Amino acid sequence: MKTELHVPSSLKFLTVVENWLLESLKVELDDGVDWPKVENRLRLVLVEAYSNVVRHAHKDQPNIPVLIRLELRAGELCIEVWDSGEGFELETYDAPDPKAFQEGGYGWLILSRLMDSVEYELQVNGKQNCLRMAANLKSSSDSPSDSPSPSDKDSPPDKSSPSGK
Repeated sequence: MKTELHVPSSLKFLTVVENWLLESLKVELDDGVDWPKVENRLRLVLVEAYSNVVRHAHKDQPNIPVLIRLELRAGELCIEVWDSGEGFELETYDAPDPKAFQEGGYGWLILSRLMDSVEYELQVNGKQNCLRMAANLKSSSDSPSDSPSPSDKDSPPDKSSPSGK
C-alpha cells in the first residue's frame, strides 16, 4: 500500500494527519500486529515530525504545504515527511543531556528510539528536505530492518499532485 497526503503547514491539521496515517494503517494491517502499541508509537512519531516541520522548517507559514508519504509492505513501514524549509545539518546535532533539563532538542532522539531507521536528507535535488523513517511493525524486536522506501524517494514530490492521493 502506498499513499500520500498534502496538508497545510498548520498545527490545526495535526488531527487530520494523525487520523490519515493511523486509519490507513489500520485498514491494511492484519492480526499479527499489536495495534495499541503500534498506534501509540506512530502517533508520537508523526506528531513529532509534523509539528517540527510546522514550527521550525516552515516557521508557522500555513501556505507552505507538507507532504507525507506512507508505504506499507508485508508489515514494513516507511514514512517520509517532505518540507521546504532551510533544513538543518544533522552532523551538528547533539543529543540533549536529560540531567540538564533542556526544554527542546529531543525530536531526533525520540524518532531514533521509536523507529528502526531514521534518515534526513537536506535539499534533495536542491529542492526539498526529506525525513525518512522506517519500522517493522510485525516485529517486537528493536533491531533495524530492511524497510521499503518509495521508488521515487530520491526526487522531491510533484507539487501539482492532488491532495490526499
